[in-house]
Amino acid sequence: MSLPALTPPLARALAERNYDSLTPVQLAVLAHEATSRDLLVSAQTGSGKTVAYGLAIARNLLDDAERFGQAAAPLALIVAPTRELALQVQRELAWLYGHAGGRVVSCVGGMDPRREQRELAAGAHIVVGTPGRLCDHLRRGRLDISELKAVVLDEADEMLNLGFREDMEFILETTPETRRTLLFSATFPRGIVALARQYQRDAFRIEVAGDEGGHADIEYRAIRIAPGDIEHAVVNMLRFYEAPSALVFCSTRDAVRHLQAALLERGFSVVALSGELTQNERTMALQSLRDGRSRVCVATDVAARGIDLPSLDLVIHADLPNDAEVMQHRSGRTGRAGRKGTSVLLVPPARRRRAELLLNVSGIDADWGTAPQADEIRKLDHARMKDVLFTEETTPDDLVLAQALLAERSAEDIAAALARLYRARLPSPEDILDPGERSGKPREDRGRDKFQGADDEDRPGKSRSKPGKGSSKHNMAEGSVWFRAAIGRRKNAEARWLLPMICRRGGIDKRDIGAIKIMDTTTEFEISERVAESFAAKIKRPDKEDSIRIEPMAEAPQRQAPSEERSYTPRRESADADRRPRREDRARDTKAFKPRDKAHGERGPRVDEAPSFGRKNKQRNKPAHAEPSVTPWPVKGAGGKKAKKKRRG
Repeated sequence: MSLPALTPPLARALAERNYDSLTPVQLAVLAHEATSRDLLVSAQTGSGKTVAYGLAIARNLLDDAERFGQAAAPLALIVAPTRELALQVQRELAWLYGHAGGRVVSCVGGMDPRREQRELAAGAHIVVGTPGRLCDHLRRGRLDISELKAVVLDEADEMLNLGFREDMEFILETTPETRRTLLFSATFPRGIVALARQYQRDAFRIEVAGDEGGHADIEYRAIRIAPGDIEHAVVNMLRFYEAPSALVFCSTRDAVRHLQAALLERGFSVVALSGELTQNERTMALQSLRDGRSRVCVATDVAARGIDLPSLDLVIHADLPNDAEVMQHRSGRTGRAGRKGTSVLLVPPARRRRAELLLNVSGIDADWGTAPQADEIRKLDHARMKDVLFTEETTPDDLVLAQALLAERSAEDIAAALARLYRARLPSPEDILDPGERSGKPREDRGRDKFQGADDEDRPGKSRSKPGKGSSKHNMAEGSVWFRAAIGRRKNAEARWLLPMICRRGGIDKRDIGAIKIMDTTTEFEISERVAESFAAKIKRPDKEDSIRIEPMAEAPQRQAPSEERSYTPRRESADADRRPRREDRARDTKAFKPRDKAHGERGPRVDEAPSFGRKNKQRNKPAHAEPSVTPWPVKGAGGKKAKKKRRG
């Protein structure tokens, strides 16, 4: 192995881990000008910085010896922002200094402090911990730092973001001034620069960005999805890649719980990481990922900080991150130590501009596309089945069983049963709608349609519908398919909540829905033929909000008696059209009703008649012989409202 001059035990440890060469950040900290100096290093997640500062402080800890002496007061202190990262650093340094006899102890929140106290009392060469727990041991006198030669702040920018500035300053002020200070940070915000100026001496600054800004080994994909297809897109991406380990990011704990339950229901081996778990639960979850018992981890940003899974090849952003730095930290969980990885952003139409901004700020050129469809995944399953079934050698026992099966069944039956067994262990892929390259209209088009709709309303002969909502005849011009829902008037079915329920269950827009006919026990509604096939597939899935059964009808419903049905297209539009008068009609009605200026003997409004109160009288301009359609006005007794008498005076 061609490596710079290293301490022999460390070189042996790297050789055992198949290190043929060092990463750029590892070479930079070993350069001649960086030797024995304080370092301010900027390196992306996954660049090998843990091994980098382990190599950098080796000469300070070992001097010219090949092995450590008896463990006593620690020689180095490593500070990390989260428990997972601290434990990961402990494991990395344990194998790196294993041949040198190094003893590495961790002190992190969530673990038993008494056990940590006993380990510190037994002696350690390197202590790794989180800021709060290290400060607690320092204040209680459990951590002896009199012999400290080096302090490393790992991911210092994240510690500042998490509010650990005071703890970091306390640690740096308490430790000996003769120490060597190494500060590693993905970025150099103003707080990090101020911290370096105050607590470092003649620091040597190193910036390592890599060939593509830290993304050389990560393939970025941006997937267009419909707003209601996030879960289905996650399922199909997991099935498409079939990665040994995958990490799915959500923005909240509730979203983590919901997505974990949905994936478990579909047959995935999945664990969750969020802030509500105890340290023991988090350790068990990560261990199940490392030993292969679980393949998917659903996590929040903070909980996933510091996760290091060697076989993690896929990162899915179910919820888009808040900023570009968070996206880099998320994606940096994959593509580590020379491995290739994939980072997938799920982008609903409303979040398209934000996704483009995140990618532009990060300097990432992502491949835009749609989620893999069920047919694509099934084709991949066929190819993978051949690879899985015929990779291992056939044993004599296998041949005996095969001969016994062939004696009873045909080869075709046996092959079909084998394919069925293989598919049964795989989660079923989902049918996903493509929202289109640019779903949604530009802002200027939306405004134009709004004003166009207003003009149409004022034209004579035009039906008064809301902007963007045509009549059912207009929307169903391309043909329609009828469906039936198992709910009716007896269970208080109303169009105002049936309409959004139908849209949610079928993943369609309200413009794709025509007439809605509510009967006593069922509701029949019309769906555009263009989306009917995908609608029929989606309504078969179980819904987490309601259990209303929806099924296609064999044929369009026959016209029934008016007393047996209520037709909505949708109802609120027609009601609003009758209820809201045009501005000029309202002004005309107001002028027509002038009780103070009426002629003597002119008849005023009767007590039992309904005053208009600004409503449009739809029968006013009709001929006298036309029979009006009257809404009955409730006649009250003596307690009813009386007409006001005009006072003269």
